[in-house]
Amino acid sequence: MENYFNYITKNLEPEQVDTWFKSKNIVPEKMELFYDFCHSLYILIKNTYLGEDSNKETKIEMTEDDNKKHFVWCWNKNIENFSKENINFSSEGEHFDYFFIFFSDIFYNQKESKIKISIEYFFNDLFNRDKPFTQIDLDLIYNIYNSLDKKLII
Repeated sequence: MENYFNYITKNLEPEQVDTWFKSKNIVPEKMELFYDFCHSLYILIKNTYLGEDSNKETKIEMTEDDNKKHFVWCWNKNIENFSKENINFSSEGEHFDYFFIFFSDIFYNQKESKIKISIEYFFNDLFNRDKPFTQIDLDLIYNIYNSLDKKLII
């Protein structure tokens, strides 16, 4: 139990973090690119979602199928926007699955608006190299980085 507690709470030394990034071949410029990808996807989802409205009389109820269609539209739009900058990602694969599950749990099926809003801060904090990292932070970064890196078309 103590090992798990340390895994999620104990900050690693900066030298350990640098060594870890080097051992995983994580390039700072790509890390910034992948942050931009995550952030842009979130902004698209948040700004185009019709299921949220503070006025209860006009609230639109979205089905699970509606949410998936919305996510797919945002996903494809995000990939299209990056391709306009000659940054090309494959649209299908584990990266799609990862983000679909993430946004399904933390955005579409989330009742707490405070948690939905925290997504932007989550990505910003996760990819911020100027802060202390825990091992769980590094594992999350690696999962996102690796899944996007595999689908980056060079």
